[in-house]
Amino acid sequence: MIPIDYDVIIFKEDKVYVAYCPELDVSSCGNTVEQAKAMLKTAVRLFIEEAERMGTLEDILEESKYKKDASGRWLPPKLVATELVSIS
Repeated sequence: MIPIDYDVIIFKEDKVYVAYCPELDVSSCGNTVEQAKAMLKTAVRLFIEEAERMGTLEDILEESKYKKDASGRWLPPKLVATELVSIS
């Protein structure tokens, strides 16, 4: 599998934690933050493996604005901020 970095955003929905990778639009969940992150890591790995198998991984990563560094590692676009905003 290719080396890749990705961001993780954690949400809490009732009693379940949802871990989300915005660059790849992949998510998973767990009963704790750590479990949700571990499940997301598995989901991202399976997503990457399947995209590699189908020959579409580089297209997906380029479309998601990933850039390849000198070592061949794919780096995600920089997540700058998250913010809770209200409209009233």
